[in-house]
Amino acid sequence: MTSLETLAADLRTALGPGRVITDRQELRTYECDGLAHYKVTPGLVVLPRDTVECARTVRACVAENVPFVARGSGTGLSGGALPHADGVLIVTAKMRDILEMAPDDERAVVQPGVINLDVSRAAAAPGYYYAPDPSSQQICSIGGNVAENSGGAHCLKYGFTTNHVLGVQVVTPDGDVIELGGRAPDTPGYDLLGAFVGAEGTLGIATRVTVKLTRLPEAVRTLLAAFGSPAAAGAATSAIIAAGVVPAAIEMMDALAIEAAEAAVRCGYPPGAGAVLIVELDGPAAEVDAQFAEVTALCESNGATALRIAADAAERALIWKGRKSAFAAVGRISPDYIVQDGVIPRTALPEVLSRIAETAGSHGVRVANVFHAGDGNLHPLVLFDGTAEGEADRAETVSGAIIDLCIEYGGSITGEHGVGADKAKYMPRMYSADDLTTMQLLRCAFDPAGLANPGKVFPTPRLCGEVPRVHRATDPAPAADLF
Repeated sequence: MTSLETLAADLRTALGPGRVITDRQELRTYECDGLAHYKVTPGLVVLPRDTVECARTVRACVAENVPFVARGSGTGLSGGALPHADGVLIVTAKMRDILEMAPDDERAVVQPGVINLDVSRAAAAPGYYYAPDPSSQQICSIGGNVAENSGGAHCLKYGFTTNHVLGVQVVTPDGDVIELGGRAPDTPGYDLLGAFVGAEGTLGIATRVTVKLTRLPEAVRTLLAAFGSPAAAGAATSAIIAAGVVPAAIEMMDALAIEAAEAAVRCGYPPGAGAVLIVELDGPAAEVDAQFAEVTALCESNGATALRIAADAAERALIWKGRKSAFAAVGRISPDYIVQDGVIPRTALPEVLSRIAETAGSHGVRVANVFHAGDGNLHPLVLFDGTAEGEADRAETVSGAIIDLCIEYGGSITGEHGVGADKAKYMPRMYSADDLTTMQLLRCAFDPAGLANPGKVFPTPRLCGEVPRVHRATDPAPAADLF
């Protein structure tokens, strides 16, 4: 009997029927996350219902020396939940209970499989919501958000997941259950909670999350501004921030992204626009009104060709509909595409967007841009036809060149999608060998056997517990040896 067969038999007995999947066709349901470019059929899928069952599953993996990967809703865009062919995929889809809603404390306690938007829905009656809002918030899970430190359109003002998580219960890579953080805003000692959020499942599995609730704003105002080009829209963005206004969100879409959104959801954006900005302000009514007038004037002085102001919640939803659907909508204008994620200084937007267009043109592929302009978080969508010879390779080349541009301009290889399997190879371009070894020491402290989500974040063979395929005498000592 193989290790996986032993595991399956053991866990079926421990967890009961329907919680362990071994059928090959059913396993293929889990072969990728939102980054469908990479596919691996897992050796085994397990669906725990609570912390005890999750810890039981991890300890069984440790006993058989089998790697494991945690997965939430599978909406990640960096291959962070890509399964291991000889490992166990631990899916938190059955852990969807909101355990506590405490608006007086501005706290909620949830299981990791709870859908992001469901937290806001549950908190709405007493006047609160959960601020991080990834585009996939209707289907993505809180556990996945914690793993990837997800952001969203409104992170410009409210910050990322790490700014809204106060505590997590964690099943460690050896199967122990520990608590990091708590209900208080700042616990003493080393910030292990900060290290865990965004660790992409390499330091353990969150099985209970305490999040901060935010009071619903007194007023919200949203405008759509059309411009002749992304450069003009970028200049307006810089002018708004330079004026001291911090909107809840500033989102930009270029002409190609607008074309896709119109084809998919008929959002009714101004025809002929080279780019649109969606600017949303929220807060006290008097402050919002004053800043809204200033933002409107700045858009006009920077060449806005049309302005559309949402009169009510329905019109606001229509403005956001195009932006929220943009990634999926691109499928209307291209059979295949790569969603890239990188960060640059906001002031470099016009220059970087111009260079992205030049790079795409020289390789014969198209790039649609839809992104968080306020904090320089780019999401270029590299379009290609996978059936056309060489086009997929050219798209990969352009995608990599965009990441190089982000690094060249002092930015980051990822803003909110994570490193996962997709960008591990870019980590040495952003960090020195010493930087990566230091990060590795932290990972080894949690997971010396290297069983938790192996092959992610760090380029192989840097991961402790993995055997390098090629070893050179000049290579630095593996972190496992240093630890």
